[in-house]
Amino acid sequence: MPNHPALHELETKIMSEVWAQEEATVRSVTDALALGEDAPRSYTTILTVMRRLDSKGFLDRRREGKKDVYVAAVPREEYMQARSEAEVDALVDAYGDLVLTEFARRFSQLEPAHRRALQRRAKQ
Repeated sequence: MPNHPALHELETKIMSEVWAQEEATVRSVTDALALGEDAPRSYTTILTVMRRLDSKGFLDRRREGKKDVYVAAVPREEYMQARSEAEVDALVDAYGDLVLTEFARRFSQLEPAHRRALQRRAKQ
């Protein structure tokens, strides 16, 4: 599993839109983000961040006429798995057995069907 670096807040919002749209343009992402934000981001800000995500390997860009179309180069599930592993590693490094005990306590409080589903997933 590749070690994907953590995304910043705006990068996360942009990637979420690209994952949702499957193929996105700067305009489609800018418009989608404007619907849910207190203060809409400018087109050039979104363009800059999407280009940066392309250079970091998170997005793939192709030219169609006068516009660029972006697709996710990293599947959402792969990114989430890599980040959760990195975050858990950081917690274990910082808190050791205390955090493991807390995970075990919370795991034991889950519904039995949920626990079994998680155990199956952990074995994969």
